[in-house]
Amino acid sequence: MPTYDYKCSHCGILFEEVQSMKDPMLIKCPKCGKDTLVRLIGGGGVIFKGSGFYQTDYKSNGEKKEAPPTAEKKTEAKPAAETTTTSAPAKKE
Repeated sequence: MPTYDYKCSHCGILFEEVQSMKDPMLIKCPKCGKDTLVRLIGGGGVIFKGSGFYQTDYKSNGEKKEAPPTAEKKTEAKPAAETTTTSAPAKKE
């Protein structure tokens, strides 16, 4: 459920209230009891969960997207001099 910020225009108290989006706005101040509450517009923080949210994902000028770094271990290819393969000798009949 969202958290709403309220301010009383009479006494100046600031507080937060957890309410459903369907609940009506509060109007009565819990401190002074007057009907002078105003709901403030706050910045609802955006939370990105998961991978894939990179600044390169939304390039608009036609640039190619760079691949994001992965957590997988990259295996390095060994030089040809270090790799040796043995094959069985060919049989002559």
